[in-house]
Amino acid sequence: MRATVPEPVWDVVCPPRPSRIPGVSMAGFRDHGLKPVDQLALPHPAVTLLLEFGPRSALIDDAAGQWHGSLVAGLGTGTRRVRGEQIECVQIRLSPLIAASMLGVSLPELSDSVVPLDAVWGREAGWIREQLAETHSWTERFAIVEALLTHRGACRPSVDPELTWAWRRIRSGHGLVRIDALADEIGWTRKRLWSRFHTQFGLPPKRAATLIRFDHAVHRLAAGADPARVAAETGYADQSHLHREIVAFTGITPHAVADESWLAVDDIAWPTTPQHPR
Repeated sequence: MRATVPEPVWDVVCPPRPSRIPGVSMAGFRDHGLKPVDQLALPHPAVTLLLEFGPRSALIDDAAGQWHGSLVAGLGTGTRRVRGEQIECVQIRLSPLIAASMLGVSLPELSDSVVPLDAVWGREAGWIREQLAETHSWTERFAIVEALLTHRGACRPSVDPELTWAWRRIRSGHGLVRIDALADEIGWTRKRLWSRFHTQFGLPPKRAATLIRFDHAVHRLAAGADPARVAAETGYADQSHLHREIVAFTGITPHAVADESWLAVDDIAWPTTPQHPR
């Protein structure tokens, strides 16, 4: 683990058991209120929902603009900052294998972007905010969110089975997979794989693999591994290559990333033991 751990800004509450919906993970976040939040949120290979219900809205800031309130962040390689005070929210990570069915929009519409939740869910976004605000138990909040996701995901189109296999193969290989070999293994041309993958996930397969490799590398760095070793073991040409890619993704160096917690459901990013929900 890291030698020093910054004092946490958040109370982080995790459900007592994994979601019954494969591909869904969530946690509750409450700002301590000791000082304004200024939190770096790193890219991650999942679609992220932020369901706010606190007295004040967070400000989400990236290269494309600023957003307040509940939102959806699609797959992409951009880093965002979360700013504000007295923030309370439930964060949900959705695997790209189920995200389109849960959201009711195609993932290319969300690629590399942040979208207000009411633009995706309409009045349902306001309803879920009211439900979460009126509930004083994290356990009940998680149950409300899971029931809504179950309802929204029912009887909706699923991802092509070939692409489900390809995504899982890239994930299990931490991004170190040749795209031509993937196409051969599922019996598609490279062009067809690229086209269908982009249509259903919002990223071409090579870019998805790059994102997954980055995610694996920064987790290794956050766990205390030496950057040179991380570069050698996660598929980078050398330490300089790792350095350039992390700076391109985050704007900070590998050493800085190792000391940066991020707004995520993650044992390494949040090394203190999560609270049990009430």
